[in-house]
Formats: sequence, structure tokens, C-alpha cells
Amino acid sequence: MDKKPLTLSDNRLLGGVCAGIAEYFNLDPTMVRIAYAILTIICAGFPGIILYPILYWIIPSKNKQQW
Repeated sequence: MDKKPLTLSDNRLLGGVCAGIAEYFNLDPTMVRIAYAILTIICAGFPGIILYPILYWIIPSKNKQQW
């Protein structure tokens, strides 16, 4: 089985995190964004607001050169 890496997407609204997750799991980016927004609201916003910048920092970009 061919493993594909989880990367930030070029189809980005903010940072490309949700679209990158959608591409990794072969899902619609809009549905992942809606699910993320709903989960953020249900969990009182705090975890989702903190998690997004952490994921943006951790997930590598497609365009970055690897050393």
C-alpha cells in the first residue's frame, strides 16, 4: 500500500489544514471545514481555536523543500 504524506493543501482558506486533512482521507474539504467548525462550537471554541495553529505549525507544506 502506497503511503501518502499529510501535508497542508494549496486549496486553503486560512492555512490549508482542513483541506490537507480532507485530501489525505479523500474527503470533500468543505465537509471537513464544516465538521471542524461544528466541533469547535460544540466544545466551547477553545480546543478548536488552539488546535488549528498547532496543526498548521506541525503539518508540513507541500511546497517546502526537504533537506
